[in-house]
Amino acid sequence: MSLQSKLEQATGGVMLFGVTPPRRSATPEKVKEIAEVTVKRLAGLDLDGLILYDIDDESDRNPDERPFPYLPTMDPAVFYSDHLAAWDKPVVIYRCVGKYTPSALGEWLSEADSNVLSVFVGASSGDKEVRTTLRQAQELRAAVRPNLPLGSVVIGERHARNGDEHHRMIAKQRRGSTFFVTQVIYDLNETKNLLTDYYYECQALGLTPRPVVFTLSLCGSEKTLEFLKWLGVDVPRWLSTTLSHSSDPLADSYRETLAIARDLHGFCTRLGLPFGFHVESVSIRRAEIEAATDLATEVAALLRG
Repeated sequence: MSLQSKLEQATGGVMLFGVTPPRRSATPEKVKEIAEVTVKRLAGLDLDGLILYDIDDESDRNPDERPFPYLPTMDPAVFYSDHLAAWDKPVVIYRCVGKYTPSALGEWLSEADSNVLSVFVGASSGDKEVRTTLRQAQELRAAVRPNLPLGSVVIGERHARNGDEHHRMIAKQRRGSTFFVTQVIYDLNETKNLLTDYYYECQALGLTPRPVVFTLSLCGSEKTLEFLKWLGVDVPRWLSTTLSHSSDPLADSYRETLAIARDLHGFCTRLGLPFGFHVESVSIRRAEIEAATDLATEVAALLRG
């Protein structure tokens, strides 16, 4: 089954890999090189599709100094259309909708090819000025390209704070979202709380639960750990302490992340909630990127087994 079919029919079993487009300052030659290396690295993986991130400055959400400096990246839609012709599987293009005018977003929606899916991301804080709100973007997609598969972000940490993330999911589902992609997961307890609340709320409302794709990311250094926390990821104190004192944090985070995948696989199977996995690397270090591809291989085997 294609990625689109798995998501539309809510069968689960989705395996994705996330990539950040090259920096906007990269030369054409460098962009071409990055594209070729990316396709070659992912060609051997058992993937249903590729995620391309849309990076935005989130300093409004967190005033603390960003561990890795914000550097503008290429428009993921341009990177895909102009440089990833060799990638023949579906692509999930993220859209930080506040960056785009309604006309620009509508033009992209109307022109995107049949291999494209999207995840709409709203403003990083309520104070941020935006050109298009998340609600407006969802309405625009319904009017311009209702058959383009649409996903939404789900954040377990927000549920731990407010207890209402499952209501947000259902509202987004009713506005056209057919799947969800989580923020990076390191806290299993808050994730299970959210999944359980969502599943049984769907039952109460007579709705079919939509697939939830769990994002897994490795942490190979103290700097990467700081960045994950800056992004709002809850890393349990025991794990944060373990990684901070580890002589090989990459190996330790690999072991723990794979354990998280196995736990979520069993939990969702028992619950009856359609699910999938998405492996990414928030670091540009070669060792962490290569470890991420190894992780994707093991998680795909778990998913297909």
